[in-house]
Amino acid sequence: MAEADIPQVYAIDHAAFPAESLFRPYSSYGREMQNSMAHYVVACVPSPRRDRELHRSWLQRFISEPPLLGRHPTMPRELVVGFAGFWVLLDEAHVIAIAVRKPYLRQGIGEGLLLSVVDMSLKLQTRVVTLEVRESNHAAQEMYLKHGFRLVGKRPRYYSDNQEDAVLMSIEDLHAHDFQSGFTRLKTQVLRKECLAHAIELRDDAFDEVLS
Repeated sequence: MAEADIPQVYAIDHAAFPAESLFRPYSSYGREMQNSMAHYVVACVPSPRRDRELHRSWLQRFISEPPLLGRHPTMPRELVVGFAGFWVLLDEAHVIAIAVRKPYLRQGIGEGLLLSVVDMSLKLQTRVVTLEVRESNHAAQEMYLKHGFRLVGKRPRYYSDNQEDAVLMSIEDLHAHDFQSGFTRLKTQVLRKECLAHAIELRDDAFDEVLS
């Protein structure tokens, strides 16, 4: 994640977590990027219009946008379709959010982000990965179980909007041989299915919300 991604991450965060959004003030995202304990990854799709712009000749660009007429708002190079964040505390990586834009759910993006978080946690030499998930969010719990997480407890009335319990899940030892072999196999399977490199079709107006 780069500073240029903050506006899109902010929008995704607030849409996905309206009741418990991570950092309500917009300025907090910039401060979070300066936090050495915080780590973020984004899932991006190139802008189709940006690709066309990059392939036009300088003369075509000059004719369509003469300097004296001013410039249109700069189009982002990529549409951020999801993000994940985690904090590292001693030997623990705590996942604070995994969110995907609603139009792009169920395309393997969330799974790719989770795999990236676990991979980054391994490289940062952490041993444990933990997270909380709503008790009613069975689909997310199933995904976490598939990736080696285990149910380890509950946090009663954890969510302030409806007092729902949070289920606490964790991977107890990232460096255990059984986990390492299973995680490597899972990554291979996901890559083979092209979940992490799937060509996502975007409409030409997909970036209009980003520019508004």
